Amino acid sequence: MAREAVRTTNPFYFGDLALDEAFTDRAPELDALKKDMLNGQNVALIAPRRYGKSSLVRRASQELAADEGVLVAEIDLMKAPTKERFASHLARAIHDDLASTSEKAKEGVLRFFSSLRVKPTVTYNALDASFSFSFSSTHTNDDIDDTIERLLELPAQLAAEQRKTVVVYFDEFQEVTSIDPNLPALMRAIFQEQPDVSHIYAGSKRDMMHRLFNAKQEPFYRSAKVMEIGVIPVGLFKTFVEERFDATDRGISDEVVDDLLATTRGHPYATQELAYALWDEVPVGHAALTSDLARALDSVLRSENARFTLLWETLARSRRQLLQALAVEPGHVQSTKYINRHGLPAATTMQKAAEALVARELIAKDADGQHEIVEPFLGEWVKRYAT
Repeated sequence: MAREAVRTTNPFYFGDLALDEAFTDRAPELDALKKDMLNGQNVALIAPRRYGKSSLVRRASQELAADEGVLVAEIDLMKAPTKERFASHLARAIHDDLASTSEKAKEGVLRFFSSLRVKPTVTYNALDASFSFSFSSTHTNDDIDDTIERLLELPAQLAAEQRKTVVVYFDEFQEVTSIDPNLPALMRAIFQEQPDVSHIYAGSKRDMMHRLFNAKQEPFYRSAKVMEIGVIPVGLFKTFVEERFDATDRGISDEVVDDLLATTRGHPYATQELAYALWDEVPVGHAALTSDLARALDSVLRSENARFTLLWETLARSRRQLLQALAVEPGHVQSTKYINRHGLPAATTMQKAAEALVARELIAKDADGQHEIVEPFLGEWVKRYAT
């Protein structure tokens, strides 16, 4: 334990974005992403949910804004199920994050969007001096398409007018086709004329993202550098956990850190969540024990029980069987040895079950082609409550 620990609040964060001191070391990815954003390079950022995509982009944006004056607009496509909602989120992001001071003034907002065919309804909140924008559905399809096209053109225009580097960040980009199947083609046509604007497309559904950017028939084919992020190397996470404990009035031994990371396997969200629970179990002035870690894991599984129970109830029998086997042992789920060892149904049934679980992002293949459960606590929950 550090001799002069000063922090008394829990030093770990999960649920919200991990920024500042809570941001775990992804130095190579952070450095590469910052260079791409600064150089106008488009990037398709792919990782499962809870792997820290948003934290990585936000950290890069923070540093580039502070050091280089870069402007970053963020649009979450998960919150935009229709073209009208997409236009609303796009308008707000452009106004809040890219517009000049004069364009953000109350009297300048309507003028700022005067070139749009469908004019937004602008609502001003006097409490925080913010604006919100909404587009009604009483218009033709051509009108809203033209409006979206104009909104997508604005970042490049603002970059030129302000002589600023601009980044447009789309979170959960794989949802773009559900908004409108024709939207990717429209976006690609506009973005290929914006070499000075970097577009970051982050997505959590690996197969869909790879299809969008690697399939020849897709509009975004080879239009962006593909960057995949995985778990954080255990060595880096070990140092992070130890330093966070040592900065407080509690400590942790190598053995307990190793056991914690053996459970979470470097999964960013899970490691922060379990470390948070562990820190709360340790008395002031003491170092974490193996028994503290066991209680912390119990606490986490109790907090996740309702979510996992609801998930389990939606799964077909064969998918439950496969998860039960994978919770005990990752493996080649269609191999005769694996099937016999775990008493599973036929290989064809396991193939269909695996495909369904991959589509739901519950399992994935590792570097050796073996299937494994993506979320560490799901595997622990299955072993404890569903076997």
